Amino acid sequence: MDQANPFETPRTYSLHRAEYLVALAVTTGLIIAHLGEIRWWVAVVLFFYIDLIGYIPGAIAFRRSGGAPIPKAYYVMYNVMHSLLTQGAVAALWCWLVKPEWALLLIAFHLFGDRGLFGNFLKPFSLPFEPVRQHGYLRLLDDLGVAHPKPVGHAADPAPVGHVPAAKRPAATARPQQDAVR
Repeated sequence: MDQANPFETPRTYSLHRAEYLVALAVTTGLIIAHLGEIRWWVAVVLFFYIDLIGYIPGAIAFRRSGGAPIPKAYYVMYNVMHSLLTQGAVAALWCWLVKPEWALLLIAFHLFGDRGLFGNFLKPFSLPFEPVRQHGYLRLLDDLGVAHPKPVGHAADPAPVGHVPAAKRPAATARPQQDAVR
């Protein structure tokens, strides 16, 4: 919502996703306009390698963990492979070492689709690898007077598992000013 509170309400999250949907539409238009100029075997490899390295190993580990935390390496792999910076560097290197080509659009198509269509952004270590609504977030929405979004990808809200909750501060170090305001 701002620099001091880098989280989003459902409305700002939808607007953030909408920006990526516009980028996805532009990318899709370019793909259609240059359909015959795309080396499709290269495009398919560039589209899928991001998830083969960055998502699938973590998703398997999350499902196998049975609710236990998974290694942070899976989060790093996801975040590196789904970074616009990383994939921009991959595209630049491809242009330099191979050649500039329209197949590179599939990298942007993948990332913009993940963010715009599915709402998948980079993964913080403090949350489960797969999306699970957190009770603290729901309490925050209550405090802001904002309606809860529907569960994401689940028939019902499962318990938030697969991560280690932040350690509670000892009572002596709690901020008395905030406690007094409430």
